[in-house]
Amino acid sequence: VVVASILQTEFTSMAVTRQEAGAQPVLVSGPPSTIRGRRVLVVDETCDTGSTMKLALNEIRALQPAEIRSAVSFKTGDYAPDFHAFETDNFIILPWDREIIQGGELVMRPDYAARL
Repeated sequence: VVVASILQTEFTSMAVTRQEAGAQPVLVSGPPSTIRGRRVLVVDETCDTGSTMKLALNEIRALQPAEIRSAVSFKTGDYAPDFHAFETDNFIILPWDREIIQGGELVMRPDYAARL
């Protein structure tokens, strides 16, 4: 939403997720058919192997946009999106990568905690 607002353009969403680190990504909700013939910018927070980005891009390509580009905030691996803000070899943990458990205590996701 923020990027679309800055670019003063329409925002639409799709959802690709994975159950745990290293698992295959799954398409939760696909892109709208209204992207046919339009320029599309796919934005994500991070990109390491590119598996989630590749799945998203393949779903979008199937709808025949005029142009498609990819952008991420943090490039952390070998996959090269068209645009990135920061590049690092460090493992990035974003606020929404945590769980809130009973009592309101923030606890690291177990699959991420194992990587630290």
